Amino acid sequence: MIDVPSSQRMRDLGVVQHGAGILAEPARAFDLPAERDTAEHVVDELFAAIERIGQVHPFAKGMGIAAPQIGIARAAAVVLPPDDAPAVVLLNPRITDRSEETDEQYEGCLSFFDVRGLVPRPLKITVQATTVTGGTTTVYERGLARLIHHEIDHLDGLLYTARMRPGVAPIPVEEYRQTGRAWAYG
Repeated sequence: MIDVPSSQRMRDLGVVQHGAGILAEPARAFDLPAERDTAEHVVDELFAAIERIGQVHPFAKGMGIAAPQIGIARAAAVVLPPDDAPAVVLLNPRITDRSEETDEQYEGCLSFFDVRGLVPRPLKITVQATTVTGGTTTVYERGLARLIHHEIDHLDGLLYTARMRPGVAPIPVEEYRQTGRAWAYG
């Protein structure tokens, strides 16, 4: 059997890969409730992608996917926390506050899955998002804050490499497997 690189497997599962223009552009916000059907369709597409990806790759630290990663330039993302916690659906999310306290952890990205990067992020973020019926403001902490911040970055046209410290480069996933540590969720 031929060993297929992880990034090729993700591409085969419908995940847009690094270098595609859609990943570098800010996603278009939904006009809710007017675009309710469109928003629900995009969220359904995100859950379908998560299902496909989850069948070939386990995610011990949780996972997320943003609409641009499946070729849809709209401001929607879904985050699955670890341990069967309920999914977080984000429509038009904005980070409105962030803690001064940060930590630096390795992150991966479905859009370039062959490497992992050491990314500093705030330990707590406040996110304002819309729903089909109104708005929400939610505070996320630690690992969940990291996952959600990563996906919101996608919606702003940023990859995690833009957040890495100068001079720090992503490492091959094989090297990461020997150094990665669990994220704190509590």
